[in-house]
Amino acid sequence: MTHGEHTADDAVAAAQAEPDQASASRSSVDRERIAAAVLEILEAIGEDPSRDGLSDTPSRVADAYAEFFGGVGQDAGVHLARPIPIEEGATSDVVLVRDIAFRSVCEHHLLPFLGTAHIAYLPDELVIGLGALPKLVDTLASRPQVQERLSEQIADTLVERLAPRGVLVVLQAAHGCVSMRGSRQLTSTTVTIASRGALADPAARAELMVLIGASADQAG
Repeated sequence: MTHGEHTADDAVAAAQAEPDQASASRSSVDRERIAAAVLEILEAIGEDPSRDGLSDTPSRVADAYAEFFGGVGQDAGVHLARPIPIEEGATSDVVLVRDIAFRSVCEHHLLPFLGTAHIAYLPDELVIGLGALPKLVDTLASRPQVQERLSEQIADTLVERLAPRGVLVVLQAAHGCVSMRGSRQLTSTTVTIASRGALADPAARAELMVLIGASADQAG
């Protein structure tokens, strides 16, 4: 048995150790394969995976990936499965939830991007508990992503499950593939917008954009 084979066995065994229960409940990611692959990467860059500091790294990365990619294959719409009917004759104006923190992993380089989501919708007959929106964002973000698609998926899921009169989703994030490699733009952020229905009209969403901008100003 070679040194590499022995180390791979150790990494797989470590990955089979009892994982964090929260991660295990969220994901069916194959930790054994991830641990073995990470070990190969460490050897490929010229490192000794058995040295102090790296011996447990493959299993740690496997656990982290189970969390980062726990949304793969999951139906994010389940978080909107119990909407609340609006009472007959009642009307509801816009619902806006600002500053939902999220993290995702860019599918191009498998580097993280971190930011905030702002979600607004104009209810028609249904509203949803406010806690459901962060869960929706987290599930859709917990898979290999691009920010543009994440914005669209959030908006489309809200339309599909709540049938609102309008939806506006604004994401602002800093990307590791921009700040950590290439041009290394440390302060650069990316803003994406997805809008549907009545809130697709620029005039209709202008007030909401002001409110979202005010949130950013207060944070700064």
